[in-house]
Amino acid sequence: MAIELTDVAKKEAIASIERYFRENMEEPIGNLTAGALLSFFLEEIGPSIYNQGVADAQQRIQERAMELDIEVHEEEFQYWRRQARVGKGRK
Repeated sequence: MAIELTDVAKKEAIASIERYFRENMEEPIGNLTAGALLSFFLEEIGPSIYNQGVADAQQRIQERAMELDIEVHEEEFQYWRRQARVGKGRK
């Protein structure tokens, strides 16, 4: 699955790369080169980041699923126990 950015995110990412080069490198980087570098990172490194995000989400969902029985558990066969409590209050 290819990792793609929205047009707005892509423009902001390219602008960020250009700024990074201006402020931290000896030579600035042009718009086309910044776009090519972004494409490289998305293709080469993006899947690692994406897969980690999927693994984190999967782990969280599994944790929540394991808690489900605690959160929504209902005791079974409680009618007569409740009736006994209500009955004691009537006497």
